[in-house]
Amino acid sequence: MRRIKFEISADESGKTIKDFLRAFGVSGSLLKNLKQTENGIVLNGKHARSVDALKSGDVLEITLDERGKVPAPLNIPLDILFEDDDLIAVNKPPFMPVHESRNHIGDTLSNAVASRITDCFRAVYRLDRDTSGIVLIAKNRLAACKLAGRVKKDYYAVVSGILNSPRTIDAPIKRVGSSIIKRCVAPDGEKAVTHYFPVKTDGRATLLKINLETGKTHQIRVHLSSIGHPLLGDTLYGGNADPINRQALHCKDIYFDHPITGEQIHISCDFPTDFKGLIK
Repeated sequence: MRRIKFEISADESGKTIKDFLRAFGVSGSLLKNLKQTENGIVLNGKHARSVDALKSGDVLEITLDERGKVPAPLNIPLDILFEDDDLIAVNKPPFMPVHESRNHIGDTLSNAVASRITDCFRAVYRLDRDTSGIVLIAKNRLAACKLAGRVKKDYYAVVSGILNSPRTIDAPIKRVGSSIIKRCVAPDGEKAVTHYFPVKTDGRATLLKINLETGKTHQIRVHLSSIGHPLLGDTLYGGNADPINRQALHCKDIYFDHPITGEQIHISCDFPTDFKGLIK
């Protein structure tokens, strides 16, 4: 349960509670949930309606009580990079799925985090099972909604071959036939845009920094493979598994405005051991 308090300024005087909350980022469905929650909306210490008007100096408080299905807790150490009342960021190791699925029950990041977040698991974005790095998790629906699509991520990948110049890959992606996993570049796919920046090369492989404009499944892996430079270890898309036994992809840095305080946040995590072995 999360309580958030607002002090109403002169500029906000005259607005209804509904208009104020919607401007802050509260969705229509969350506003409905607040109205149905006991003391979900409180103005100056008393229950309030969403149509009530605000005036300068008022104290508005909302209570987010959104209990949902939580995975069974997994008792393993977590590398926690950041945590407050609204968010938790963890360094996900490779070979760990983010969410439970038919083939992964009880061994996912959602299970590992369940011992700390008891209401519901809301990953702001996901990483593939074998991709390592930062996963940002919202502790309430408001934080999740306000962060959706608003987190800048710096990925690093090691690809086969030499790439010397920055480039933008603007190529649509779609599912391959009836496969539930594999994707490909195709004219009738969904728009996907990837920017990459070479960091260094040893003449056989290249370390890239990568930023995404879109977030399609396997986007980085598909795009780099489509130009003849698959990620090392990514056997699904033609990568060589000899140097590393998973795709050489790591989410190292993320940047975002805090959904409640507005503070600019930067979170970073180091490369895992297997990745360091490629770039040392």
